Formats: sequence, structure tokens, C-alpha cells
Amino acid sequence: MRYDFYAYMDRMKYIKRWQLMRSTREENIMEHSQEVTLIAHALVTIHNKVFGGNADVTKTVLYALYHETGEVMTGDLPTPIKYYNSEIHGAYKELENSACSKLVSMLPEELQGEISPFVLADEDSTEYRLVKAADRLSAYIKCLEELRSGNKEFAKAKKSIESDLRKRKMPEVEYFFEHFIDSFSLTLDDLEAF
Repeated sequence: MRYDFYAYMDRMKYIKRWQLMRSTREENIMEHSQEVTLIAHALVTIHNKVFGGNADVTKTVLYALYHETGEVMTGDLPTPIKYYNSEIHGAYKELENSACSKLVSMLPEELQGEISPFVLADEDSTEYRLVKAADRLSAYIKCLEELRSGNKEFAKAKKSIESDLRKRKMPEVEYFFEHFIDSFSLTLDDLEAF
């Protein structure tokens, strides 16, 4: 029997982000998911090692890896539309959840129980909260990249995303800002070489 889950996941590379914005470099949800996974791993490590938390690292990383799964069926709905009002946001969230459930059903039954909990994440968990922050940090970093390239189209988005991140009052995010964010505005020549 044929199972299409991984073929669908491979199509993440075709789903473009920032569709309403002029970008100097296009970004797809596959590369975005990898960046969110990297940042989520940093945040959960900071949470546990710097602030004495006990979040599950594996769960955090896998939530991040699969956090855009539904978009291989729905596409990436631009943020201004997705959050225009609670009715649209709720309907889109329901659509995403349906897409995720459908995708999980495209796995052999013996694998579904192992993968489903990460595709259909526990949204009330610390691990999910860290992934959502990582997702926003990834968007913030994209804004920095575009601004560094001279694209002022991302100036307002940068301010809005930073405000959202600061309002979360997450020490892990503040730590990431303090120790890592400035480096994203540097050129290769400005970064320390070995």
C-alpha cells in the first residue's frame, strides 16, 4: 500500500512565505521549519539550563519540525488575513487541524501514534509556547535580513513582531535577544571568524 505523508512533507519547499510582501529573497515553509526547529531547540535549552525549567527537548524540537505541516494543504495564509478577526482565525485554525489530521492518516497505522502527537501539538504545553516564540523569532530574523538588504518593506513588520515577542514576557526570548539577535544584522565579514 502507498502512503503519501512524506511526499506531502517534501512539498513544503514549494509553499512560499511572505506572499504579500516584496522580499529580496524568497522563503519557503521547509526552510522556515528548519530555522524554527533550530531556534526552538535554543529556547528550550535556555529554558532548562539557564532558567531551571524542565521542558521536554525532544517534544519541543518535534513540535517545531512539524509546526507548518497543515500548510502543505492550506498554503501559507498571510498574517494580516489570518488574524483579521477571531472568526477567520478560528476557521483557519480548524482548517489547519483538519489538514494535519488528514496528513497523519496518510501514514501506516503503526506510525500514526508516534507522529500524530507532534503534528497535532498540545497547544497548552510549555513546549508549544516555546515553539510559537521560535516561530515569531524566525519571522523577526527574516525582517532583519530584509532590512539589512535595504528592503524597507519589512520595517513595520519588524516593529510589530518585536512588540509581540516582548509582550510575551518570556525570559528565554529576552535571553535570545540579549545574546544572539544582534549577530543576525551583521555581514559575514563582521561575524567573528575562526
